[in-house]
Amino acid sequence: MINIKIAEMMGRKKLTKKAVADATGIRPNTISLYWYGNTKRIDIEHLDKFCALFNCQPGDLIEYVPGQPVAKETE
Repeated sequence: MINIKIAEMMGRKKLTKKAVADATGIRPNTISLYWYGNTKRIDIEHLDKFCALFNCQPGDLIEYVPGQPVAKETE
């Protein structure tokens, strides 16, 4: 399973979902999907915006966790 670590990065910077949505232009509902790990894909444009906001590399935002079930998309 691929784990999207948006919540972890937001916690480090003490940013709310609304603050991230305002800073990136990504819909708050989409931020919530990333936060809870309820998405099957991450948009490259979103990844770019997250990297700019958190001043990080894409590998800092995603990780592979072997043996974990794949998350189900809710939207």
